[in-house]
Amino acid sequence: MEATTHPSPLPRSFADGVFPAGCPSRILLDHITSKWGVLILLSLSEGEQRWSELRRRAEGISEKMLAQTLKTLERDGLVSRHAQPVIPPRVDYSLTGKGYELSGLLVPLVAWAFDNADDIINGQSSRGAVPGK
Repeated sequence: MEATTHPSPLPRSFADGVFPAGCPSRILLDHITSKWGVLILLSLSEGEQRWSELRRRAEGISEKMLAQTLKTLERDGLVSRHAQPVIPPRVDYSLTGKGYELSGLLVPLVAWAFDNADDIINGQSSRGAVPGK
């Protein structure tokens, strides 16, 4: 049987594999990989959307969680909020340049999750198996 080598999943060295508790990347990862953060970022990757469209796309999100998630992503510089001076008020949300860059990285992750969710959730994955061994 031929041994298969797997490349490191990390593209660069992260201080001997240690992620310090105070590292800002931990905070950002918490924001972008939250249940709703990923869904909002992927929805906005398809273009500018209004509040109601985002709420409909992220089925099950409460108004409070949508507001909180959008504010967090806006504060992180990933989402832009555009208020239109019209009556009734209109607010559109879109991704910033960094937001688009990030969504391009999230799409393969979410596609993988979509393709594999049923097997993994139903216990049909080959747990612990390493390909080629």
